[in-house]
Amino acid sequence: MSFYQKLKRFTNNTFPDRVPDRYRELMRVSRLWRDLKHRKWFGFGHDTELDPGEGGLALFCPACPQPGINLPPDWKARYDSETVTRQYVIDGNFTAQHMKMNKPERDVSLSDGKGYMVSEIPYQNHLQQSLDNKERSTCSNHRAINAANINKSNLRSTGIGATACAQHGCFVPHSVVDFQKGERYMNTDYSICNALCYHSENITTALVIYDVGCQWSVNFRSRVKSSSSLFLPSGLEIIPAVGEFHLAAHKLSCFPRYSLNFVKGAGHLDGEILETLWAPFNKISPTARSMTQAHRQEVYDDHMRDSNWKKLVGMVPSLLKKYKTSNKCLEDMNQAYEQLNAVLDPNKVALWELDALKAEADRGEALDIYLLRGDKAPTFHEAQLKLRKNPVSSSANLGSVAWLAEGISIEDSQDKLRYELRQLPSLMSARQEVKTSEKRQRLSSRIEKFHSTGQAFLKGLEIDGAFIPQDDPAFCVQEDQEKEDGEFWEDDDTVLEAPDEEVQELASELMSIWMPSSIGAAKLMELGLHDLLKEEMELRIGQANDCLDRLWTDLGSKAMLYRQNFRTANSTREGTRTKKEIQKVVVRINKHVRSYQRARKAILRLDLNDNIGEKYKEIQPEDLAVSKEVTEENRFGQGVSKMAWFWMVDGEQNLLNGDSGGLMEECE
Repeated sequence: MSFYQKLKRFTNNTFPDRVPDRYRELMRVSRLWRDLKHRKWFGFGHDTELDPGEGGLALFCPACPQPGINLPPDWKARYDSETVTRQYVIDGNFTAQHMKMNKPERDVSLSDGKGYMVSEIPYQNHLQQSLDNKERSTCSNHRAINAANINKSNLRSTGIGATACAQHGCFVPHSVVDFQKGERYMNTDYSICNALCYHSENITTALVIYDVGCQWSVNFRSRVKSSSSLFLPSGLEIIPAVGEFHLAAHKLSCFPRYSLNFVKGAGHLDGEILETLWAPFNKISPTARSMTQAHRQEVYDDHMRDSNWKKLVGMVPSLLKKYKTSNKCLEDMNQAYEQLNAVLDPNKVALWELDALKAEADRGEALDIYLLRGDKAPTFHEAQLKLRKNPVSSSANLGSVAWLAEGISIEDSQDKLRYELRQLPSLMSARQEVKTSEKRQRLSSRIEKFHSTGQAFLKGLEIDGAFIPQDDPAFCVQEDQEKEDGEFWEDDDTVLEAPDEEVQELASELMSIWMPSSIGAAKLMELGLHDLLKEEMELRIGQANDCLDRLWTDLGSKAMLYRQNFRTANSTREGTRTKKEIQKVVVRINKHVRSYQRARKAILRLDLNDNIGEKYKEIQPEDLAVSKEVTEENRFGQGVSKMAWFWMVDGEQNLLNGDSGGLMEECE
């Protein structure tokens, strides 16, 4: 029920239709009352000669630095430039549309430009003088920019663009603009310039966060210079950035150059706070859509003023809560940082710190040092090639490397067959039984040949073909089940039971593959098989590195599927299709983990001094969860997030050859 209908019921609840129509009078009086109230609040109620001026009837952030308002007279000497930095975020809202008026000349404005929306006449003059270059984004598929030339004939405004302080979410007075065709630079430039000039005398640095900041910032200075209606404070350095959510859609090169993670003094910013302000604002947009232009402007100003007022009265409790949380988490994060530092070369850390300082000062392309270099730890095939070209000793047996590589390949084939069998129904068809039998026979022949060839390298050592379970049941649940992420590891009673003796003889996928790691390092050294030990160790390390590399790739694919497909699915069919795609990735992830586990077990049995085994730790199911940095970008508690251990696995010096060219050295 609208407020006017409620008044009619109060006047005559029995026959409300008999109440005279006073809706127009109510609207006019409400506008007058709102204007008088605001003038009184800001000290203009009894002085008709003093005009409030642009933004004079608006509140701003009490915590953002404003010379002459909340900074002491000697603030330049007391604070560095990083502390006294204005941080702004700009965004558009295409729900806040406005229909064309039948008789716009009859519209009367009471507070044009005195609140948060800009003055209409100067703004229209700016639009007429500005050139529409019709720029299209060369980086990201930003809908608002690429749709800038789309026009709706029935709308006077296709939306609004606003600038707010990035830390606290307060709208900046006299910086909210109307869009005509889309989110064009001529619109956003006007909003940003007004915000940068608002109470910012002598402030030398400003951080501007924009969804397409990478492209917007390229010609911003030239657009300001060529315009007679755009102004910037003298000596102001503008640092462009992109919000965390939108940055994922940009090119890889945009990450170091425009990420808030590499802006000193930015703090814990996601750059998306305006999205949270639009949510309650959108509730009044349908009502304001058909109002007169002046009335709509006053209503928007009123709601933005109320939003800033709530920010003001809640500022102290909010900052206190954040301060306590930061102190509580500081010790944990320092500990994680020290643990990472402990596995890195101190000389390289010092060099990286110098590079970081230089990149911070130069910015732009200098920040590309934070891009991953792409160097990889030695793979399985690289280790195999190295051993063939450079044997571990002159007495090493010819063909032993190929024999060991075949054993690892057989283990992978066994794992593949076990996976295929898990997908079959309990009662197989005749065709399925025939195919299964053929695969088992081929695999059994490979195993027999492998063991027969191995006699030449074993010096008479008898091979024990006992059954050894190969896989961790936690990573062998039915992969074809469409389970939600997180449920995949929970509440599942799947157990791999050892078959009876009759089945053991036939089930080649369950046969034990004899490798030097089967008896351990001590026994191998006792038998003089140290060459085989070294060869398998290098191959197993290459196998583990391969698995981790593929694991990183597929975990990233899984996260992006959740973000770009699953969360944005508009139908059940689309969501189901995405779930199936995610399930395929989960199957690959499980395969990599099982292969890594086999390599790790072998490394632990071959490692004489427990040096290499410390590097390759056990992978837990929770380590494979989708990163919340991708799925919940704006969640609480990002500052205490920790990486799974395998993202730092190659940080220390290479344990085999002393080479420090590891995965963590992307800064070189």
